[in-house]
Amino acid sequence: QVQFVESGGGLVQAGASLRLSCLASGIAFSWDDMGWFRQAPGKEREFVATISWTRRILYEDSVKGRFAISRDDAKKTVYLQMNSLKPEDTGVYFCAAGFRGPARNDGDYVYWGQGTQVTVSS
Repeated sequence: QVQFVESGGGLVQAGASLRLSCLASGIAFSWDDMGWFRQAPGKEREFVATISWTRRILYEDSVKGRFAISRDDAKKTVYLQMNSLKPEDTGVYFCAAGFRGPARNDGDYVYWGQGTQVTVSS
């Protein structure tokens, strides 16, 4: 059974930092491409960042220079370090696993976590 456990979300003020973690089970992980997406209230889910099993990394333009994605294959965990948070970063953050290389399209990911809430106040 595939399961992702996301953690690290919370309520912070603008300018603060958070580190999200996603612990995976039921997948090989080392050969999987891992992504982070977010969904703000009333909006569609959008791409945030992805790291392939070859360590190729892509970011959504608005988070470049502020967010950093990383992975620890031994721990089967993918991280999202979020710095200089802005109110527009508010949303539910989901991790996902796929097999098509680093992808921005959520349709390229097969397995999804339940999400963790991030709220940034101004």
